[in-house]
Amino acid sequence: MQDRTIVIVGAGITGVAAAEWLRRDGWAPVLVDPIAPGARGQTSYGNAGLLARTSVVPVATPALVRKAPKMVLDPGSPLYLRWSYLPRLMPWLLPFLRNATPDRMRELAGPLSEMTHDTNDQHMSLAAGTGAEAFIRHGEYVWLFRNRAEFEGDAFGADIRKRFGLEPEQLSRDQLQERDPNLGPAYTFGTLYRDFAWLGAPGGYVAALFDHYRREGGAFRQAKVVDIRPGEHPQVTLESGEILRAAKVVLTAGAWSRRFAEALGMTMRLEAERGYHVSMAGPSFTAPHPYMVADAKFVLTPMDGALRAAGVVEFAGIDGPENPEPPKFIAKAIKQVYPGLEFETSTTWMGRRPTTPDSLPAIGEAPGAPNILHGYGGQHVGLTIGPKIGRLIADLAGGRVPNIDLAPYRPDRFAGR
Repeated sequence: MQDRTIVIVGAGITGVAAAEWLRRDGWAPVLVDPIAPGARGQTSYGNAGLLARTSVVPVATPALVRKAPKMVLDPGSPLYLRWSYLPRLMPWLLPFLRNATPDRMRELAGPLSEMTHDTNDQHMSLAAGTGAEAFIRHGEYVWLFRNRAEFEGDAFGADIRKRFGLEPEQLSRDQLQERDPNLGPAYTFGTLYRDFAWLGAPGGYVAALFDHYRREGGAFRQAKVVDIRPGEHPQVTLESGEILRAAKVVLTAGAWSRRFAEALGMTMRLEAERGYHVSMAGPSFTAPHPYMVADAKFVLTPMDGALRAAGVVEFAGIDGPENPEPPKFIAKAIKQVYPGLEFETSTTWMGRRPTTPDSLPAIGEAPGAPNILHGYGGQHVGLTIGPKIGRLIADLAGGRVPNIDLAPYRPDRFAGR
């Protein structure tokens, strides 16, 4: 009898989605993570909750490269760098900078759009009938700019989005205020995208998917993985020394995937791009829909019983301590959006986005490491694309040819770079 055991290492949104799609496909999945799905320690817990179908512009842009040196020296900027970490960042940073050209951005936008364009449908297909669908909200999404000139300064990004049918409506200050009377005077121009979705509680959503997976017979081991061995019968070794044997292993450990990929002999350019949130419980009012606050680089999302501001970028390594400055920056910037906002309590959080130099995830099997399927590298859109990556993993495990070209996402594409 054919072995249908498959071990999934990492239980964030991508790992839980992969495990559930594999279970539906007739596999006997074993999901492994030291942190329970949906818990605070998971990166999937603290994101902005946005299903970001408009995110087709790569992280590396000429504008970012031009502004970054000044930004990392400015404490009032949404970009942070721990200078002692810079030497270790260089193997990732140099190829990242090489991708920051107009031609390369246009080239990468297509594969990014392929991942993000159908996120609403992908989440609904995964969540329907699980109980998790109750967390999905539908509405509009507005970008806030201080003025029209700030909006026009991103003409190249707007051009890329337009190529994929993402052309927003423009909103004047009067229109913004009519839609949201609580909005502060600092923002005088906006752009509106319709047919958007977000989550009322990202952690609760992942936990609900996981609970369904368990009810339907999926296995979970709350344990730390220390080694993965490829081969005809791949193995996963736990910290306790126990060895799990399977027909295939799926690596969906987010920013921690790099260590395992390198132990498999791969060159994996994956950085823990750290983000922060400030969550305000019991707000005196809330946003009518998510806002992207363009100058401060965070998303403000109405959630269940709270208003969450999530974003900014910090490079400080996967294990570095939390920095108190990014939450302070976010809290100050919120006052520009909503000067009259009051709330009962606020909490802060830090997570690690797994980001590649080309902003694309790693999906599939790498040469020299048979029966290990990779699925990570979601950068700022990990929640958005997690269900789709999970479904693609199930296709690959079942020997089916996916209906998209996976060449841009090859896990071994950084070899020799």
